[in-house]
Amino acid sequence: MDIFARQTISGRQRLQLEFIIEAAMTRVLWFFALLLSGVFGLAQTQTPGIPEEIPAFDLNAIDKNVDPCVDFYQYACGAWIKNNPIPPDKSRWGRFNQLRERNLYILRDILNQEQVSGMHGALETMVGNFYGSCMDEGAIEEKGTAPLMPELDKITAIRTKTDLIRQIAYMHRNGIPALFSFYPQPDMHDSTQTIAFLDQGGITLPDRDYYIKDDAKSSETRQKYLDHVQKLFELAGHKPDVSSAEAKAVLAIETDLARASMDRTMRRDPKARDHKMTVSDIAEAAPNFDLTLYLAESGSPKVTSLNVSNPDFFKQVNQQLNSVPLEDWKVYLRWQTINKYAPTLTHAFVDEDFRFNGNYMSGQQEIEPRWKRCVQATDISLGMALGKLYVDRTFGAEGKERTLKIVEAIESAMREDIGQLSWMSDTTKKRAYEKLDAIVNNIGYPDRWRDYSSVVIKPNDYARNTQRAAAFEVRRQYNKIGLPTDRKDWSMTPPTVNAYYRPPMNDINFPAGILEPPFYSKLMDDPVNYGGIGVVIGHELTHGFDDQGRKYDAEGNFRDWWTPEDAKEFEQRADCTAKEYSNFVSVKDEKGEVKLNGRLTLGENTADNGGLKLAYMALLHIIDNTPVKAIDGYTPAQRFFLAYGQIWCQNVTDQEARKLVLTDPHSPGRWRVNGAVENSAAFQHAFGCKAGQPMVAENACRVW
Repeated sequence: MDIFARQTISGRQRLQLEFIIEAAMTRVLWFFALLLSGVFGLAQTQTPGIPEEIPAFDLNAIDKNVDPCVDFYQYACGAWIKNNPIPPDKSRWGRFNQLRERNLYILRDILNQEQVSGMHGALETMVGNFYGSCMDEGAIEEKGTAPLMPELDKITAIRTKTDLIRQIAYMHRNGIPALFSFYPQPDMHDSTQTIAFLDQGGITLPDRDYYIKDDAKSSETRQKYLDHVQKLFELAGHKPDVSSAEAKAVLAIETDLARASMDRTMRRDPKARDHKMTVSDIAEAAPNFDLTLYLAESGSPKVTSLNVSNPDFFKQVNQQLNSVPLEDWKVYLRWQTINKYAPTLTHAFVDEDFRFNGNYMSGQQEIEPRWKRCVQATDISLGMALGKLYVDRTFGAEGKERTLKIVEAIESAMREDIGQLSWMSDTTKKRAYEKLDAIVNNIGYPDRWRDYSSVVIKPNDYARNTQRAAAFEVRRQYNKIGLPTDRKDWSMTPPTVNAYYRPPMNDINFPAGILEPPFYSKLMDDPVNYGGIGVVIGHELTHGFDDQGRKYDAEGNFRDWWTPEDAKEFEQRADCTAKEYSNFVSVKDEKGEVKLNGRLTLGENTADNGGLKLAYMALLHIIDNTPVKAIDGYTPAQRFFLAYGQIWCQNVTDQEARKLVLTDPHSPGRWRVNGAVENSAAFQHAFGCKAGQPMVAENACRVW
């Protein structure tokens, strides 16, 4: 449950967001700023080649022709939206993306320094060599499809269904997806132990609905996908007529997998994914799927029981393994392998990968420069090694303790908020306090850095470097199975511009990458900082008590700790939020109007509303009753809400917006802002909004 969707680059890589001093502060606010000084951001000396920080509170972003009580998002961001069109190498562009872009320049500067051989230690040499191998386009072109061929030869050698299972296990060991997913996760009923999970998977398009919807756009997408699969098969050396038939076979298999898959909204309910079974039980239910053989070949520790997130999916897989010809399965595995390798191969593969995933699916006009893609690839493959170098340069050890003070202020506000809830009984409140007190705060970077010494990284061997790094990460994940849960293991790298809460861990996590302007600056006034990073912190805390998080206890176990009456009261309030956001339009173009799925986005919308309230409560405690002067013509309350609105300024292509409606549990920026403030009495008071105006909900939806 993160603050920002993990966007794709050319359809597959994760995404990751600046600031300037405003004016002199009043004595109380300035004292608090000094208390926090020295924490976030790069040193004030500007490094050549790295963009300047972006202002968190940006007067030039405001559209004063708009009434904030009519459309606050447009008021806060209108001028920014007009003056910041989407760059041709992006499918969306917002304040998160601006900070992410700045971090890419910082990481490039680090990596360029680490490429100087003989001057650095093993860690620096490793990340430098990986980045250098990605940048060496000459070597990549010279190798051609050679890195791919041994993998395809293994598939060609398959003769039986037993060989097929072995090959799937081999592919999974090397980070290549196929047929289903296998991964470690805390036991849903004993979070102290990590067990194996079997889950649905095996499709390539972003969501099951792309395969099964019968509207014109979905049909068009499937045809474009067929063309894309055929083209990549041709680039791998197959003749056009053969490739055309292969593409149809891939689509047929993936369509059956999609039909068997649980939709995203249903998967949000932990109960729907709670099915602990023994290996023998699964073998009996799906005899064609030889789980015992798969586990033996996977390289995972011995497993006797595991959680099957979607048993019906594996019943379908069992039937498919019997009904689909072996040659078609081999075609499908070839496709999954080619698709995984494509970004690491020659220009022809990379361009085709972008043409479909970046341009057609997301509306991106140009592929990102090579260096940006290589920085991101290094972060994905060796993220904690690169992240250590990033932290040493930008964050510093003192950042953790100083950030913790803000987290503790927001947690204190949440304790107060829980105490004020008129609809919750003392019995449930007691459990809520216990859970709040047990939340683990992970800030900036992990306490223990990951050991990559076993990963072989060679100059001029990009595809294989990527494969070996992926295999290392799979082994690292598999080795967790059967061991006590490591609650300090991070799932995001330090440079990432994002934050997240994990229900089974009951922890909140703030990578160093987001602890920068526009979210926080040591020289900005408290209202702006609390409207930025304060709301992010409150957002992640609220996730522990949203429609999913509330179903896990203080230890991270899937357990009902609510009285039936309180649970009913919660669901009524959550239902209000779901219906409210389902009326918001995400995209409207010549293809029609698409509204948000209020159930899919319920957790994030609840967290946005809760985070805004908690951060404002914490800010009031800091200001207390001390009179505070307006700055730039805005009161502290107005600066708080404007800072919140401006972190969500963004432009998005219509293609990306349509994709996100299906796949993203977050609402678009406009509705993250307007949806939250129209439910906020504090906002309405700050801007003098009256009943009947659009930013004053007739029936405000509030869970927390």
